[in-house]
Amino acid sequence: MKILDGKVALVSGSGRGIGKAIALKLANAGAHVVVNDLDEDVARETAGEIESLGVRAVVCVGDVTQPDFGETFVKTAVDHFGTIDIIINNAGYAWDAVLQKTGDEQWMAMLDVHLSAPFRILRAAQPVIAAAAKAEIAEHGRAKRRTVINISSVAGLGGNAGQSGYAAGKAGVVGLTKTVMKEWGRYNVTVNAVAFGAIMTRMTAGEAGSSTISIKGQDIKAGVSDEILEAMEKGIPLGRAGTPEEAAGAVYLLCLPEADYITGEVIVAGGGWKL
Repeated sequence: MKILDGKVALVSGSGRGIGKAIALKLANAGAHVVVNDLDEDVARETAGEIESLGVRAVVCVGDVTQPDFGETFVKTAVDHFGTIDIIINNAGYAWDAVLQKTGDEQWMAMLDVHLSAPFRILRAAQPVIAAAAKAEIAEHGRAKRRTVINISSVAGLGGNAGQSGYAAGKAGVVGLTKTVMKEWGRYNVTVNAVAFGAIMTRMTAGEAGSSTISIKGQDIKAGVSDEILEAMEKGIPLGRAGTPEEAAGAVYLLCLPEADYITGEVIVAGGGWKL
């Protein structure tokens, strides 16, 4: 048996990048995965890779910022697997500008994807988790351990020039994490956050000035210049940016049985880099 054998994990934004690496890491450990992305093609590609590992995957295509997405995401898991064991609120992106050049749409987009979306997913999951935990307590005297991991950033912990919306959303999810931890402890749910530093994804690895990603009709500038990346890496004690697989490893650690008594914490996976 693998260490997460039979567990059911929901991973938002898992068609690409860090989310995909997380989904594959959990699947390698035996978990079944609900894969989410805006792009159906990449979501199905990830699901296929997961199923090649001998576990099950189901795709939930959709925009995490839609008000009804949380219910859809949770229902997909329950309809296909009957339960929820792990929730990873990973979906997100950066839409940067200095404060005076940040419009309301840009500000709200960052809060919606980084804070409101995890809130709605957890709100939708609460009745499912509470009912299962209460039944387990009645039968066995204790609920089995479940886990929630919300993805934050070093920008949410220390702030970062040009990222007021992104940093505010990532800081807010830390407050959400610590609150849900206190509410769900009675169900034996651990709730933690992982704050990433510089991780090489399409948001950072693209060619600065010409690379974009399309989000709901908006072309968002992506990538950093070689000069900026070099300067960033000089400030990282380990001397380099991290990989998506290394970022996924930090999330995976909090899913292991060895982390059963860790809750309400923010783990920084940033190579020692702080803002």
